[in-house]
Amino acid sequence: MKLLGLNPIATPVKHPTVQPRYSIHSAVVNSVLRRLTAGFVVALIWCAARAGDLTVFAAASLSDALKEIAVIYEKQSGDRVVFNFGASSVLARQIEEGAPADIFFSADEAKMDGLEKLGLILKETRRSRLSNSLVIVVAADSPLQVPSAHDLAGDKVKRIALADPKAVPAGVYARAYLEKARLWPAVERKIVPTENVRAALAAVESGNVDAGIVYKTDARISRKVRVTCEVKPEEGPPISYPMAVVKESSRIEAGKRFVRHLDSGEAGRVFEKYGFIVRKQR
Repeated sequence: MKLLGLNPIATPVKHPTVQPRYSIHSAVVNSVLRRLTAGFVVALIWCAARAGDLTVFAAASLSDALKEIAVIYEKQSGDRVVFNFGASSVLARQIEEGAPADIFFSADEAKMDGLEKLGLILKETRRSRLSNSLVIVVAADSPLQVPSAHDLAGDKVKRIALADPKAVPAGVYARAYLEKARLWPAVERKIVPTENVRAALAAVESGNVDAGIVYKTDARISRKVRVTCEVKPEEGPPISYPMAVVKESSRIEAGKRFVRHLDSGEAGRVFEKYGFIVRKQR
């Protein structure tokens, strides 16, 4: 089992991001840079993944569970599993740009829907495997008390870390929850967007923000944060993690085998150990 390491966790910033005003010229430059970066990422993946490797693009929140599952699976199957962990939005874009992925495991249905509409996944292999829940966290040594989401709007909370609420599933879910609670207008100016949910967690751990909203599974793996509020499933948006084999995979049958294993009771027990809600197998 190997990690490609193509989506490093961003270093948390100490102040909220200020959105600049872009000119037409800067927008064009940014578009070109994004395309060049995507092409560079594709080249890196080609170099990192060897022939015979099974390359899995997976949401950052799945990192610990999937690495444990892969260790067992490699011994059983003889396949070598290579991971590219990151924000589902970034991973989906990389697949659209031609990155050589065999499996995509997203933290939301929307990113998988987008790839399916483009004909980039094998529809028959798609499974909605997991669910999750949101929690509000503060640093373990912080005296701050945030017993409910409404406390995020108070003066004691100056900065709140979220995975990018415009694109990254964890952030999109968090924003939907805050909007449902009619709190988004009061907290929007406090939001510090991060590259993915693990980066949001790291921002809270380091004390660079006062609080953050992350998945319950991410909070469980850290001793440096304290959960102050758990979002009840009925209060938050439905969270769903689908997986599927990528249509252009060079190892479609191997990909199908690994998806079946991820859908097995054995893998389900590992997911549950890390706090995921495992959906009923087909």
